[in-house]
Amino acid sequence: MSEVVAIIPARGGSKGVPRKNLQRVGGIPLIARAVDAALRCPAIDRVVVTTDDDEIAAVAAEWGAEIVQRPIALAGDEASSESALVHALDELERRHVDVSVVVFLQATSPFIDVPALDAAVHLVRSRRRDSVFSAVETYGFLWEKGAGDAAEPVNHDIDVRPRRQDRTPHHLETGGFYVMRAAGFRAAGHRFFGSVGIAEVAPRTAIEIDTTDELELARILAPLVDRPAAIAVDAVVTDFDGVHTDDTVHVDQDGVEAVTVSRSDGMGVSLLRAAEVPVLILSTESNPVVTARARKLSVEVRQNTGDKAAALREWSDARGIPLERIAYLGNDVNDLSCLEIVGWPVAVPDAHPLVLAAARVVLDRAGGSGAVRDLAERVLAGRAAASQSLTAPQEAS
Repeated sequence: MSEVVAIIPARGGSKGVPRKNLQRVGGIPLIARAVDAALRCPAIDRVVVTTDDDEIAAVAAEWGAEIVQRPIALAGDEASSESALVHALDELERRHVDVSVVVFLQATSPFIDVPALDAAVHLVRSRRRDSVFSAVETYGFLWEKGAGDAAEPVNHDIDVRPRRQDRTPHHLETGGFYVMRAAGFRAAGHRFFGSVGIAEVAPRTAIEIDTTDELELARILAPLVDRPAAIAVDAVVTDFDGVHTDDTVHVDQDGVEAVTVSRSDGMGVSLLRAAEVPVLILSTESNPVVTARARKLSVEVRQNTGDKAAALREWSDARGIPLERIAYLGNDVNDLSCLEIVGWPVAVPDAHPLVLAAARVVLDRAGGSGAVRDLAERVLAGRAAASQSLTAPQEAS
């Protein structure tokens, strides 16, 4: 049977943003975001990453992609994306994969519009179009620099300035995805051939990362664009101050400390324990308040951890739980090392800006006001969704 195959070129080198394809947006490496988008597209049968880099290959494989080793000669600054696609198609042919439609995804576009991608694949499979690319509508008046850098109009007359509703829009290529008939692509040698169609995508998804400024902008946008409701993990690890508490402490005349916690959080932890989800409180300091709260919640606690990431790795190894299957909830810069190594970095809404930028999910409730309950509900929703997927009857093929 012929297949629809997504191919994601991701070389290790990058001048504008070092190690660009491994940079995280919304807590997820860019290459992983591209793989995940392709896997969520119902019309795609197989996802392949072509790369010259072992670390990129490992991350892509971990997220579910097949790997094609890209020759060094096709991984330099001058190598075209088309050359990488042709090489990947040749390799798939050697693996006896019959590719009818190629879906070329770029990892530098972190917010792939999956419904638009799915519709584009159907346009090509039905042969209504030979090639389809993602684009956004624009009503902008475009200019170019002419002789002596003088401004010259491109898509309008300087003496006519019609209202937006009276103009026909143009479409700006986003670079997010290109869908093509495989045979037509091989014959033409480039991505635009035959009858070319446009797949309109939501403007908020149209950012493409080539500079550090665009990377930072994508990180700011991620919580607004992604907004995942369910979190699919096997364990929950949290900081204490600013997560289980509102990050304030009450000290009496004898120096005895007290904090405010949420009963709602206690119920959330209880629900996680009932679902047999391991919970760990990981704290930099050693404080009897933390010990008492962990005992009350009946969860593990590790305190006085100078290297929180090392402590988390040790705990995950002892439990046999992969880091990518752990949600870590934090609020301040001493949580960054943990947020960077787990599959689901999570932040409270009033967290430090660097923590918010590193988070895959920003919760709705603040620390000490139900943040842990918020996370617990999302984790339980993720487990319920996974359970339903496993037990759902399969349609006959």
